[in-house]
Amino acid sequence: MDFLGDHSPDLLPGNRPLPPVQGAIEAPHGTTIVAAAFPGGVVLAGDRRATMGNVIAQRDIEKVFSADEYSAVGIAGTAGLAVEMVKLFQLELEHFEKVEGAQLSLEGKANRLSTMIRSNLGMAMQGLAVVPLFAGYDLDREKGRIFSYDVTGGRSEELGFAATGSGSVFARSSLKKLFQEDFTEDQTVMAVVQALYDAADDDSATGGPDMARRIYPIVTVITEDGFRKLTESEVAEVARAIYERRLEQPDGPRAALL
Repeated sequence: MDFLGDHSPDLLPGNRPLPPVQGAIEAPHGTTIVAAAFPGGVVLAGDRRATMGNVIAQRDIEKVFSADEYSAVGIAGTAGLAVEMVKLFQLELEHFEKVEGAQLSLEGKANRLSTMIRSNLGMAMQGLAVVPLFAGYDLDREKGRIFSYDVTGGRSEELGFAATGSGSVFARSSLKKLFQEDFTEDQTVMAVVQALYDAADDDSATGGPDMARRIYPIVTVITEDGFRKLTESEVAEVARAIYERRLEQPDGPRAALL
């Protein structure tokens, strides 16, 4: 980004001029992203639907990407700009590691992503916002951490769990009742997929597991061993278990009253 800023600043996402328009710009948007921490790391997952207004633009979009060996980004907002931002972010982290001979700290990665989001503020004001969720395993603190952002690049560290996107209110509410700090990795994965299922139940822009087309959420786990993306068969097994249970209990699992 520094090189482009010095030599071709017009190529940076935030500096590209947009023609004057009236009303909102129709572009594919991706939602919903959910993250939850457990004692050994963090889980980051996203649904597969992209919408353009009231139309489903894509049913199997990927919204969760590895940033480097110990971190990942889940994108919500304008899909094209978000994917471009993630690729640039991946390149920056790789470049830093090659030049310095060491990885940037998780805190540093979160700050760098904040700067990139802020550079997109001009487009965000015209409706092309990018609001990612960043999660990773902190090698110094030996635990998983989650960072959320707003359209201005404002960064907040989330404790326990977080969600972003149009279905985030429902996903967060679901995790608020289901989440426990002593969950195992498998239990955390189950809780996160349950939250995505609840979000899809109430938000038309969020896509639930599509059993007919075999389209399931993207689920990733980051631990001290690094980034791992669950296979389609692993996620399918979780999704089918939830689906079978919800045939008997449509609203999902109940949290204990006391």
